[in-house]
Amino acid sequence: MITFISGLSIVLAAFTGAFVSGIFGMVGGQILLAVLLYYLPVAAAMTLFSAMMFVTGVWRSVLWRQHIHWPVAVRYIAGSVIAYGLMLLVAFVPSKPMVYLGIGMLPLIGDLVPKKFAPDITRRGMAWFCGFIIMALQIAVGAAGNVLDMFFQASPLNRHVIVATKAITQLFSQAMRFVYFGTLLGEATDFAPWWFFVGMIIVSVAGTSAGGMVLNRVSDTNFRKGTRYLIWILSVIYIARGLWLLITGSTT
Repeated sequence: MITFISGLSIVLAAFTGAFVSGIFGMVGGQILLAVLLYYLPVAAAMTLFSAMMFVTGVWRSVLWRQHIHWPVAVRYIAGSVIAYGLMLLVAFVPSKPMVYLGIGMLPLIGDLVPKKFAPDITRRGMAWFCGFIIMALQIAVGAAGNVLDMFFQASPLNRHVIVATKAITQLFSQAMRFVYFGTLLGEATDFAPWWFFVGMIIVSVAGTSAGGMVLNRVSDTNFRKGTRYLIWILSVIYIARGLWLLITGSTT
């Protein structure tokens, strides 16, 4: 059961994550996920994380609906459906070290790919592949926001289109991951009362709106630079955390 201290920490992380996601897209979700993984079992953390990110995704989609790149979004979702169907064949919940190391290492590897081979999501067939690989990674290692950012960073899309399109693609992914981990977890209310979920929704919407105001003020160049810096900072933190858990055998 979530205590007052853990609940307060999660609420603060939810606002911060929603605020950062409102500016950069998916990067902020890793802040919330890290806190949830600290206080909760993996399946419970993934269920709450998916629910909260779904809420922030809905609100971002509403705020930036006129900027959504629908061809990319539709192809991405199609690839996600295929991957989800395959992953359902194996009931798998990753260990915490695997989650941390996977989230940390994958985007760093992707960032080192030569520019001419960079995975531009607007290229032919790339949105399908992106949807497939991101859904597989989200289930296998727990999250793939940094990897998703890699596909958008290599594209010519502007900041509003990137944030809006990522919001739509992740609505579908978060919903499916919620179902996937929810079937393994059981009732999420075993870990928190119903009013906690209501509060999290309010906090998530507030954080997303605040982030949207900042997005309007930054340039596309600074948006891309900021995203890349955040990817590297968070990736290093996740790798360090994963190695610590492996070395010490700790579960928290």
